[in-house]
Amino acid sequence: MDISPGPAPHILHVAQPVEGGVARVVTDLVAAQLAAGLRVTVACPEGGTLTDALRALGCTVLRWDATRSPGHRLPGEVRRLGRLLDEVRPDLVHAHSAKAGLVARLAVHGRLPTVFQAHAWSFEAADGVVARLALGWERFGARWAARVVCVSEAERRTGERCGITAHWRVVPNGVDTQRFRPEGDSARSGAGPLVVCVGRLCRQKGQDVLLQAWPEVVRRVAGARLVLAGDGPDADRLRAGAPASVEFAGAQSDIAAWYRAADLVVLPSRWEGMALAPLEAMACARPVVVTDVDGARESLPPGHLPYCLVPPEDPGALARALTTLLRDEPLRTALAAQGRAHVLAAHDLRDATEAVTGVYRELLGVARTPVVSTEARKCIAT
Repeated sequence: MDISPGPAPHILHVAQPVEGGVARVVTDLVAAQLAAGLRVTVACPEGGTLTDALRALGCTVLRWDATRSPGHRLPGEVRRLGRLLDEVRPDLVHAHSAKAGLVARLAVHGRLPTVFQAHAWSFEAADGVVARLALGWERFGARWAARVVCVSEAERRTGERCGITAHWRVVPNGVDTQRFRPEGDSARSGAGPLVVCVGRLCRQKGQDVLLQAWPEVVRRVAGARLVLAGDGPDADRLRAGAPASVEFAGAQSDIAAWYRAADLVVLPSRWEGMALAPLEAMACARPVVVTDVDGARESLPPGHLPYCLVPPEDPGALARALTTLLRDEPLRTALAAQGRAHVLAAHDLRDATEAVTGVYRELLGVARTPVVSTEARKCIAT
């Protein structure tokens, strides 16, 4: 899959955070781009799951120390990335998530084709002054992104509605349908209906709302069990308020086994761009319940909306949806089959990675067009 004649383009991905969905998207993109013959380097902090996954692919990983949030370290983070840019001399920079997007656009300053992928807007994660500052930056910083890639039309509409003017591309998230498939190992143990929630234990993912809903589910569905797979800053607080029917499985290297173990998968997020967990679960032929945040409606087959989509931060609606599906096995079976077919058709990883490469192709084609001076144009004209 050549982008243009001549030497393979050199792509620099800049990533922070280094775990969760962002890490999986970056890893999948890098794997596809290396297989396509591109030169790929990733700048990111050490730790998380990203660096080990990238090195296993044979990708060059450069240490770029950066915190998740902006603060007094920001100038130093920009200088460090600037030095890496001088060292790597990439043809294109692809920055992932709010912090990397902030630093990369400040460091590159429009001197190279720059792709920014928010993976959910930072201003939705904050309140008050912080939210206003984050939105102000996104409005300003869009001028230094040749393309802003959104993972759903809803994420793009949110950006436009909030006053961000950008050169948009929508590339829905995709998943590896060979890794995430119905057949394979299962983490199932014990009896009783099992609900699994996969995600970082943090405010965004809404596990606290799920724990508020859970007692009503247990009251109406005998023996129901809930597994929270993941780790994060809210782990201790969530454990402190959880009943005995809730298990904390921690971070998992083989998350597909937990999807296969589930009778039902849930993700009660407060905000998203388009979450990966529901797509992965459907690829494993498991029905999902999600909250109606950006990307959720687009990730579900249309027929699933009455059963599988609930308002965010509504424990009562969440409990009713979980209970209805846990008590109706034929409905779960039908939704599971439809979900697998939908992911195969609309969210295959190969389509997503090819679409991103198409964005690169467009930008590098423009970037490599020779710049003709005024004097040269006069010579051509005569």
